[in-house]
Amino acid sequence: MTTHPDSDALPQETRIGRTALRVDDLEAMTEFYRDVVGLDALRRSDTVAVLGAGDAPLLVLEGDEDAPERPQSSAGLFHNAFRVPSRAALGDALARIRDRWELTGASDHDVSEALYLRDPEGNGVEIYRDFPREEWPRDGDGTVRMGTHPLDLEPLAAAAAGDSTVPAGTDVGHVHLEAASMAAFRDFYVDTVGFDVQVDMPAALFTSAGGYHHHVAANTWNRRAEPAGGRGLSWFELLVPDAAALDAVRDRIADGQYAVTDADDGFAVAGPDGIEVRFSVDA
Repeated sequence: MTTHPDSDALPQETRIGRTALRVDDLEAMTEFYRDVVGLDALRRSDTVAVLGAGDAPLLVLEGDEDAPERPQSSAGLFHNAFRVPSRAALGDALARIRDRWELTGASDHDVSEALYLRDPEGNGVEIYRDFPREEWPRDGDGTVRMGTHPLDLEPLAAAAAGDSTVPAGTDVGHVHLEAASMAAFRDFYVDTVGFDVQVDMPAALFTSAGGYHHHVAANTWNRRAEPAGGRGLSWFELLVPDAAALDAVRDRIADGQYAVTDADDGFAVAGPDGIEVRFSVDA
C-alpha cells in the first residue's frame, strides 16, 4: 500500500465529479444514457447534453462530428462507472439493459456487484452498487481485496423496483482508464495527486482516497501506446472538500512536469496520456 505524509494525501472526502465524453452522434448517445443507463437529461444545446441523477450533473456529452474515432492504439477510457445506491436500482438497470441493449459482463467483486456494457460509440460503461463498507475484505495493511466472480443475474433481476431512471444519490463512483504506462499513471495519481494504492497488479492499479476500493484505476491490458485522442473521454473531474486541499494538490502538480491551467472554480491539468483532469472544491 502506498501512503503519504498527511500533507500529501487526498482528504477522505475526495470523490469523482462529472465525466465528459467527446461524441459523434449526440442524439443517439443522449438517448442511450437516458433510456438505458437511466440518467436524467438536465440540459441540452445543439452541441452539448448534460445528464445526471436528480439535479446532480454526472455526464457531459460534447458533440463533435469532426472528431475522428479513437485510434485503436491510443490511451483513454476503459469505463465510466455509475454507482447506484441500492440493489433495487441495480436490478432496474439490468431490466433496462435487457429490454433495450446488450449486457457484456456481470461480476461480483467482493466489494460491489457490477454490470458492464458499451455505449453506441464503444465507450465502456459500468453500473454498480457497493456492498456495505464494513463487509469489504481487507489485507493486513488495510488495503481492499477485490476479486472477480460471476454474478447471478436472476436474484438481481428479482430485486428490481420497476423504476425507469436511476435514483437520487447515484454518482460516478470511479473512472477506469487505459494507460500507456503504469509508471506514469502511478507517478501522477499516487505520488503527485495523492491517492493511495488499494490494489496493485502487474498490469493494473486501483487507487483511492479515504479507503474506498477505487476512485481512479488504470490498466495496460490492451497495450495502448499512444496519447488519448479522437472520440471518447474528454475530461473528468476530481472534487476535494475545501480550498486548502485544492491549493495543496495544485502546488504538488505545479512542482512537477505537468502544466496547470487555472479556472474560475479550480484548475485543470493534462495528465498522463494527455487525459484532462479538472480539480475543484465540492459544492
